[in-house]
Order: sequence, then structure tokens, then C-alpha cells
Amino acid sequence: MFEKEDWWAVWLGLGLVIIAILLWSAGNSIKPIAVSVPEWSDFSTVSAHLGEKIGSYVLLFLVFLAIFSLAVKILGHQLSQFIPGFTFVFVMSVIISVFGAWDIAVKYNLEAPLVALGVGMIISNTLTIPKWLETALRTEFYVKVGIVLLGATLPFTLIVQAGPLAFGQATLIAVTTFLTIYWAGTRLFGLDRRFAATLGAGGSICGVSASIAIGGAVKAEKQHVSVSISLVVVWAIIMIYSLPILIKIFDIPSGPAGAWIGTSEFADAAGIAAAAAINEQAIATFTLMKVVGRDMFVGIWCFILALISITKWEKREDGTKPDAKEIWYRFPKFVIGFFIASALVTLVITSVDTESAKAITDSVIKPLKTLRTWAFIFCFFAIGLTTRFKELTAVGWRPFAAFTTGVLVNVPLGYILSVLVFGSYWMSVQ
Repeated sequence: MFEKEDWWAVWLGLGLVIIAILLWSAGNSIKPIAVSVPEWSDFSTVSAHLGEKIGSYVLLFLVFLAIFSLAVKILGHQLSQFIPGFTFVFVMSVIISVFGAWDIAVKYNLEAPLVALGVGMIISNTLTIPKWLETALRTEFYVKVGIVLLGATLPFTLIVQAGPLAFGQATLIAVTTFLTIYWAGTRLFGLDRRFAATLGAGGSICGVSASIAIGGAVKAEKQHVSVSISLVVVWAIIMIYSLPILIKIFDIPSGPAGAWIGTSEFADAAGIAAAAAINEQAIATFTLMKVVGRDMFVGIWCFILALISITKWEKREDGTKPDAKEIWYRFPKFVIGFFIASALVTLVITSVDTESAKAITDSVIKPLKTLRTWAFIFCFFAIGLTTRFKELTAVGWRPFAAFTTGVLVNVPLGYILSVLVFGSYWMSVQ
């Protein structure tokens, strides 16, 4: 439990939630570190804000640096590289947040996470990334911590209510998309079955994490896993920008829009960015669809595909069969943190009166939302810094064609279910 990044995302995310609740119960708050740049049109507003809140920004940096450094050190990485690397990531995130709060940027939905992604890609494709910075580009770690914090901002009762519908809709889309990519990969484009299964998992479940987990479960080649991750990143980036545009063109309400993003995006980080370009309701419905609905499949699919790989695809002399424990080993642990954070905050709110509940919202939930946003900015900037166009264009046309076939099925099906079939339900989710 202390040697896996997933578990550290749980410990750090829940730790922040528990500290926020304890401080509130003692009459204090985590507000001093939950600082964000206000919307501005005149740069003097930014100068005044930074002058007044510089101590809070320093404290925010030290808190994030301390908790991430603890995890990174125990996970076996060098702090001599991580500390300067994260310092650069944090400073750039503040600069990006200033730009994202500019009223012109707000007008064109240039949210800080989207800007962070773009800036990161420009840097990575024009400059050489130094080795000391690479240790701090822990994309999945940042987003997993952010998703645990996101759980604290969503009432658990809402998750329970939306769970069956989100899970049912996600099941239909995930199975359909996986089978489409696998069939296209093996039958139309002649890909290896393990390779096609890895591509199918990346396009139907939870992107990068699924590609890594499923690739390991079926013993896919390392190169095939890398190609799957690259294609996930390519389409995730495309969807970050295209889905919000399509949503505005078709005037889709926020609730169904977030659910559609949840079915159509290929990575949690990218989906959060696309949903954040709309509003909080879209973030909520996206999370219920993607985290509650799709990410839950990782452990189950790992076991099923490991079983198929061992009994059908591999000729094993020792007759070894997969252990049911593999479901637990492969299950994304940060999802557990998400549920616990939601249940914990909901339990506290339901145990107090109305005025106290409002105080919890102001002193606990809102500051945690701010910390969540910072974690996502770190993540998207890291995605940009690790995305190199030359590498993405080297994957070949057949894997791209197989994955794209799944996209052509996934996106329209997600629209039909999220907007046309269950649209009225998703509009009611707040």
C-alpha cells in the first residue's frame, strides 16, 4: 500500500480532505493555501492580488511539494531531481493560471488546464526537456490525487443514485467500443490479438491506465503498450478541444454535455479539462460517467483478458491459471479514494444543521475544489511536456486506423445515449 502510485493518490487526497474537516471542526480552515487567481481585465488586478497573497502561494507550493516529495521518495525517485522539477511546474502553473483568469481567455473558454496543455506541448516540441524535469512530470499521479479531491465535492447520495445509470450506459459503450477496436484491429488491419486488446482497452475504459494494465495482463509487447498510450493521448487532445466546441454548436445543456464527454474522452485528465471548459455541473456528470461508470472496469477487464490470454492465446507448459486476486491488483485504487472522500464529506454534512452545512461548503468543499484545480493544472502541463509530435507520428497507420474506428463508433453512440436517450436525467444532476 506504500509502493504503488494509486495508493499514494488515495493517502494524499484523503489526507487533505481529513485535514480540511479537522480544521473546520476546530474553527479554522485550509483557505490560506486554497488560493486562486481572480478574473481580471487590467493587469494591475493581478499585481495587487499577487502582492497580497504571495504568502499563500508560497504556502501552497510548500504543502504540495512536501506531500508529493514524500510519495515520490518512497516510490524510489530522486528528490534532487523532483524538487527543482516540481518548482518549475508550479511556477509555470501560476503563470498559466494568471493567463487563464484573463477575461479574454475566459471569453474564449481558454481554461487554465487547456492552456497548460498547449504551453507544455509548445515547450516539449521546441526545446529539449532536461532529465531533472522529467521526474516531476508525474501526469497520472497528479490527476489521481485531483480525482480523489473531486470525490469530496460530490455528494455520495448523488453517486449512489447516478451509479446504476452511469454504470449501465458506460458498460454498453465500453463493451461496444472495445469489440469494435479489437475486431477492426485483428480482422481489418491484421494486428496481433494482444496489441488489439491493448488498443481496445485504451479506447474503451480509462486510457493510459487501461493500456498499461491490460497490456500487462495479456503480456503485450512494450512497444505496443507505448503505441496505445500515444494514440490515447492523440485522441484525448483532439477531444479536449473538439467536444466543447461541438457542445456549444449544438447547444447541449451542461449535464448531458458532461456525460457525453465522460463516454467520449479517453483519459481522465483530458476529460476533466474538457468538462472544466463548460462548468461545474459538466464536471459532476463527467465524473459520474467516467470514474463511476468506466474506470470501474479496469480490474474486471484485466482478469477477463488475462484469462483469455493464458487459456487461449498462450501455450503454457505449467498450466498456470489466472488468480482471481488479479482483479484487486489491477483495480484503480484512486477510485476507492474518490468514493471514501465523497462518503466522508457527505457524512459530516448530513450530521450538522443547515448553517453548519453552509460553513462546511465554504470552509471545506470550496477550498478542496481549488486544490483539485491546481492538481489538474500540474497534470495537463505535464501531459503537454511529455507529448512529442514526432513520436506520435511514428506509430504507423494500422493501429491508428483501428483506434479511430472505435472513436467513430464511441462518440456518436455516447451522444445518442447521453443527450437523446438519457438527456433529461443528466440535466437533473447538479
